[in-house]
Amino acid sequence: MSTMGNPTNVFWHECAVGKAERQKLINQQGCVVWITGLSGSGKSTLACSLDRELHSRGKLSYVLDGDNVRHGLNKNLGFSAEDRTENIRRVGEVATLFADAGLICIASLISPYRKDRDACRAMLTDANFIEVFMNMTLEVCEERDPKGLYKLARAGKIKGFTGIDDPYEPPLNCEINIEQKDGVCPTPSEMAGQVVSCLDENGFLHACN
Repeated sequence: MSTMGNPTNVFWHECAVGKAERQKLINQQGCVVWITGLSGSGKSTLACSLDRELHSRGKLSYVLDGDNVRHGLNKNLGFSAEDRTENIRRVGEVATLFADAGLICIASLISPYRKDRDACRAMLTDANFIEVFMNMTLEVCEERDPKGLYKLARAGKIKGFTGIDDPYEPPLNCEINIEQKDGVCPTPSEMAGQVVSCLDENGFLHACN
């Protein structure tokens, strides 16, 4: 049991109350809103704004923030390619559990590698995984630099920083693309509204009949 892998002596146990019953109870459908993009692109801003908007509508949601999960669940992981993959895998598994509970789980992480995000999508059906790409240029993100990380990376004090000396692989077929219009970034309210509209149009704000 202490070895990694897929043990053969572990079995799935079904319970009497399922996802459909939980969704009916809270009148919504569980899903994962996965927000990806460079550091400083506005992921956490959107996540919190979306969480607030859903709460105001009486909908249950929960934010899994990339930095926050590294304070607990993933505090033993670094930033190597392997650790990044494991970081995303764990968050994907937790997000899937939240969605199964009927909640709208908002995962906000750089998640730079396409294969890792696709692996999280594969944990659910495509319809229950909504990928939101914060499509902001490196120049915009570096100018913002809210945590001062780009400055440290440029000075060589942070190694393997996404966008500087580690790659970011943008989504190929995301559900929502958020970008500047005429050189102006959308407001947090506008971004949240775009995601809420998608959730509403796809039936997630109501239980299945």
